[in-house]
Amino acid sequence: MKISQTQKQRGAEKVSRLPVQFAASKRSDLLPKPPWIRARFPGTPEVVRLKAILRENNLYTVCEEASCPNLGECFSNGTATFMVMGDICTRRCPFCDVAHGRPGTLDAEEPSNLARTVKLMGLDHVVITSVDRDDLRDGGASHFKRCIDEIRAVSPSTTVEILTPDFRGRAIKAIEQLVASPPDIFNHNLETVPRLYKRVRPGADYHHSLGLLRDFGESCVNVPTKSGLMLGVGETMTEVETVMQDMRNHGVQLLTLGQYLQPSLDHLPVERYVTPEEFLDLATLGKRMGFGHVASGPMVRSSYHADRQAQRFIGPEPESLNSSVHPRI
Repeated sequence: MKISQTQKQRGAEKVSRLPVQFAASKRSDLLPKPPWIRARFPGTPEVVRLKAILRENNLYTVCEEASCPNLGECFSNGTATFMVMGDICTRRCPFCDVAHGRPGTLDAEEPSNLARTVKLMGLDHVVITSVDRDDLRDGGASHFKRCIDEIRAVSPSTTVEILTPDFRGRAIKAIEQLVASPPDIFNHNLETVPRLYKRVRPGADYHHSLGLLRDFGESCVNVPTKSGLMLGVGETMTEVETVMQDMRNHGVQLLTLGQYLQPSLDHLPVERYVTPEEFLDLATLGKRMGFGHVASGPMVRSSYHADRQAQRFIGPEPESLNSSVHPRI
């Protein structure tokens, strides 16, 4: 079926053509959520206010588009992860609630709209992510660069973290763009262990993603690199530990570990709920491995409390890279 430029595929339609198929969940088959999985009510006045600002400036957040369970908490604290380049992704990852389809042309006004909103909100630290844009020659790297430049022009005291796609096939061009206007933190998530890539992250390549983190880190030695994993999709703890060591071997300094939560019955099922004690053990292991900061806990997401994490490692005198563990349990 040919997808029109405006058509969005979600749920069963989105995952119907995945290379590794799985049956849609039945409510009776869902694992009961343990008591440590709790999210704040997302309908507070501050959440409503922030959503109004975003709509007024034609902006999206991954918090909304990916149904993040921390939306209520983060929005109530006046923070958000902005999602640029539209709300339609060229990939079909079955863990993600962002719609799949043919994206439209880039909004030339988006970088300036984003910068104006960052200034209006008075943000000290901003995270910018995007949908995958495999249709663009540089994967959207030049758009990230414009967003960074615009924010620094109007809000120079705001630190900027980018959470990028893998730029597969375009990584050299992407790094060239980003080196010209480097962020304060470069983040790219590995998401899961290599054995599960075809099932969990189709279209991506584990070793390519590791190489992207290494190559950017070597090109911008003063910019910390960051990555994250979601747990509970069928990985073993031994595999998680191996990936953590791979990250360190490729220069990754900041790490996030969180529990995968199934956005709908049609998405990838949760295989198990990792306990708070296991997350704490992984945080301790990460410190021993030499990560500068580890945020590890059931409700941790890649940009959750990113401003607190950033405060430690960017600025004129960043903290030692062997200094802190932040278990979120």
